[in-house]
Amino acid sequence: MKQKEIVPDKKEPIKRKSLLYSQKLAPYVFVGPFIITFLLFFLYPVISSIIMSFQEVLPGKTTFVGLYNFRHLFLSDFKQAVFNSIIYTLITCAVLVPLPIVFAVFLNSKKVAGKSFFRSVFFLPALVSVVVAGFTFRLIFGEMDTALLNSILGMFNIAPIKWIGGPMKWTTFLALLVLCCWRWMGVNIMYYISGLQSIPSELYESAAIDGANAWQSFLHVTVPLLKPTVIYVLTISIYGGMAMFLESRMLFNGGRYPGGQGLTIVGYLYRLGWDQNKIGLGCAVGLCLLVITLVVNLIQLKFTGFFKKE
Repeated sequence: MKQKEIVPDKKEPIKRKSLLYSQKLAPYVFVGPFIITFLLFFLYPVISSIIMSFQEVLPGKTTFVGLYNFRHLFLSDFKQAVFNSIIYTLITCAVLVPLPIVFAVFLNSKKVAGKSFFRSVFFLPALVSVVVAGFTFRLIFGEMDTALLNSILGMFNIAPIKWIGGPMKWTTFLALLVLCCWRWMGVNIMYYISGLQSIPSELYESAAIDGANAWQSFLHVTVPLLKPTVIYVLTISIYGGMAMFLESRMLFNGGRYPGGQGLTIVGYLYRLGWDQNKIGLGCAVGLCLLVITLVVNLIQLKFTGFFKKE
């Protein structure tokens, strides 16, 4: 009997091709880079930081110390750093959340000429290097008689003031707040302009037909429809305020905080983790910052009605 010849399966290449161009596999290929990046550069560092916050980390040696790092924080400058960050966050939110709405309304109006130019001018500070901005504002708020602000005070026969690190702590906060508001005002204005452009113009026309003036239209049409944008700006402002670091470090000449003035939570984390090589304490500060920011933002989202189902 003749043996049957084995005929190769001609459909195998087609199967391979169908697997390569599978619609079920394609989404995982596109999402894969993000998932890998998220796991390696976010989730793994967060888990490692949480573990190290309960350890004493030395070169080549780690020792479990329990809650010692957290108890140590409340006996150090950490309380001053938390207080400074909270005050800074409250004041910046009070300025950088409502005030950009006013500028955005004017820059979105059809009656304003040169809107593109003014939008660029407001947004330009966000593109300036923090190092350059910090150095420039350190010169503006300098303690010399020839510094810009002291020169202006001299015109009115007012004695020069040591703005940064002086006996009056409010001057230190003023310098820091002016720098940060100057830097981030334009970014929030752009957010609000985007929100304003999504509001249908028919609503303003209907309000005008009903006899509403400009203020009433702003109060009853613009503000309610800008609520999602306001919540977003408030959320990122709280995060930015609590996590502020570069501005204070550059303004205070590389992290020299006289009497704890200008010291923030992230600045204290950097001091412990990098300057003093106390990685465990630095991770404990980072974990506290995460919890504080998360709790504050959740409370803010709860009060602004973010979780309400429409």
